[in-house]
Amino acid sequence: MSNTRTYHEQMRIDQTIRLREVLKTLPPFAKDYFRAIEPKSSAKTRINYAYDVRVFFHFLMENNPVYKNYSIEQFKVSDLERLEPVDIEEYMEYLKVYERDDELIMNGEKGLARKMSALRSFYNYYYKHQIIAKNPTLLVDMPKLHDKAIIRLDTDEVALLLDFVENCGSQLSGQSLTYYNKTKERDLAILTLLLGTGIRVSECVGLDLKDVDFKNYGITVTRKGGNQMVVYFGEEVAEALNQYIEGSRKSVTPLSGHENALFLSTQRRRMGVQAVENMVKKYARQVTPNKKITPHKLRSTYGTSLYKETGDIYLVADVLGHKDVNTTKKHYAAIDEDRRRQAASAVKLRES
Repeated sequence: MSNTRTYHEQMRIDQTIRLREVLKTLPPFAKDYFRAIEPKSSAKTRINYAYDVRVFFHFLMENNPVYKNYSIEQFKVSDLERLEPVDIEEYMEYLKVYERDDELIMNGEKGLARKMSALRSFYNYYYKHQIIAKNPTLLVDMPKLHDKAIIRLDTDEVALLLDFVENCGSQLSGQSLTYYNKTKERDLAILTLLLGTGIRVSECVGLDLKDVDFKNYGITVTRKGGNQMVVYFGEEVAEALNQYIEGSRKSVTPLSGHENALFLSTQRRRMGVQAVENMVKKYARQVTPNKKITPHKLRSTYGTSLYKETGDIYLVADVLGHKDVNTTKKHYAAIDEDRRRQAASAVKLRES
């Protein structure tokens, strides 16, 4: 039966089971909240929220004198309204650096904002349902997120990266060369696909052979939330995919349960997200050592190029699968890099 499940179906099953295990480590009343948000959130989001909420209760047991002798099962929903805004502020300060299982954990702006957003959402459920009369999270300012420079590849760097993957075998020998020859077509196909379509790495690893349509030059991807969409590709992507599928992919016999997967690891299993991330970083380090390039940065590279070529932010939002066009505007239209570069030579400091 497992052989008939798609990658995304199996992921949902695995994540649902994992969420149930995490919920066992939270106060019993927390299950009501996670059941309520199920229709409008993914299992992965709920798992992340569950971990974040658990950190909050651990903080209370470790740092709040009222709860220092508590076990997680002893917390009642009424404990939420016993806390004051200052307790929430102390928690926000705690999140910046704390220890868990002998490991030092640090949260930057993004991690801090996510954990505080999870806590506010948790509180809001019980407050809106009038289960608690006070919501101290509403009286605390949420962390401010500062805009960061968007890292992406320039046009010449895209060409350098693909050329490097095609030709770096001449610099290798022994086992490194053997591994490179095994994975070259696959790696080039993945990089070309990510750079030529802007799909997410999770969408990439979820692709099956049947999802590639060479007649119409399209791939069927499963977006966040489970919606399916056809994303179209050009000649360069078609050539790289066809070379891989008819070459090294055809010569491999996948393990049971992985027969349909488009991209296979050297262990003959469907490649995972982490494997693709490691592969992208491995090649990018050689070509752009001063830029930390990840699959998401390749997505940003595609989105930027598409916007510059078309000037159509709604098309970019649609192709990238953004539900809110404002997200796209923020990332791809807010900064015109070429105009900003003109400023460098516009002001003369000395007359020549």
